[in-house]
Amino acid sequence: MHVRAGHDEVDAIAASGADVVLNGITGSIGLTPSIAALRAGSQLALANKESVVAGGHLLFDAQTRPDQINPVDSEHSAIWQSLRSGTHAEVSRLVVTASGGPFRGRTRERMRDITPEQALNHPTWHMGPVVTINSSTLMNKGLEVIEASRLFDIPPERIAVTVHPQSIVHSMVEFRDGATICQASPPDMRLPIALGLSAPDRLDDVAAACDWSTAASWTFEPLDDEAFPAVDLARRCLNASEKHTAVLNAANEQAVHAFLDRRLPYLGIVDTVGRVLDAMDGELRGAPRFTSVDDMLACEHEARARADAIIAAR
Repeated sequence: MHVRAGHDEVDAIAASGADVVLNGITGSIGLTPSIAALRAGSQLALANKESVVAGGHLLFDAQTRPDQINPVDSEHSAIWQSLRSGTHAEVSRLVVTASGGPFRGRTRERMRDITPEQALNHPTWHMGPVVTINSSTLMNKGLEVIEASRLFDIPPERIAVTVHPQSIVHSMVEFRDGATICQASPPDMRLPIALGLSAPDRLDDVAAACDWSTAASWTFEPLDDEAFPAVDLARRCLNASEKHTAVLNAANEQAVHAFLDRRLPYLGIVDTVGRVLDAMDGELRGAPRFTSVDDMLACEHEARARADAIIAAR
C-alpha cells in the first residue's frame, strides 16, 4: 500500500502500516509526516527537501533501519542511482546539475527589475510557485546541496554544482579513479517518483528514454556565484549548523511570498535571507542542534518574523 503524506494525515500514517509513504509536500510542514512515516517503519519516498534541510538530525534519528529514505527529487534520485556503481569510500565528489533557470547568463544588474511573471516562467520544469522562484534564484540548488550532503554523508566541499540547461543529466557521482557516473533521461518526474516507490526494483516503461537516433548536444557551464549567491549562502549555512539551514529555508519562504505579492524586489529575496542569517548567527551558534520538532518550529517562527520585519522596513 502507498500513502501520500499530508500534514493532516500524520496519525493515519502511523496507523496505516504502509510499506511506502510518498511525501511530496512543499515546505517544512512536511517534516512531521516524514518523521511519522519513518517511525511507523515505512519506507519514505521523500520529495520534501525541507524535511532534510529544516529537520536536520530529527529526521534521520527517526529511522528504524538503515536506508529507509528513497530520494525522489530528480537530482538526488540521480545521485542515489549513480551510487550503485561504487562504495561510499570510493566517492570523490557529487556533482549536482542545475538548469540555470530563466535568468541563466544574466548579470546581477540585469536582474533588478524582474517581475513575478518572468520568474515563474521556468524553461524546463512545471512546478509550484515557491519552487519555481527558488529555481530562478538558484536557492533550490542551494537547498539541494544541503540535502545531498546530509542524505549521502558527503561534506559540502565535495559537492559541486554545474549548470546544464538541457536538464537531461540529472546529477553525477565522480569516483576516486576519475570515473563519473550519471543518470540521464528527458526531464520527467514520473521516473524518480516511480523508482522512489518501487526501489530497489525498476518498473517497466515509466517514462521515455533518450532518443539516441537524433542529434543532440549537452552543455555544462560553471555556476555564476556573483549573480546567483544563494548556493554559496546555503553552503555556509550547511557548514555552520542545522539551525542555520532551517533559518535559511524559513526566511527564504517569507521572502519568496513577499516577492510574489510584489512587496519585495527580486534581488531582495536572497539579500533578505542573508540579513536574517546575519542577525541570528550568534544565537544559532550558541545551540546549533534542535532538541525537538517544536524547537525547530520555534526557530523557524523567529526567522520568519525577522524576515517580515526586514521586508516591511524596506
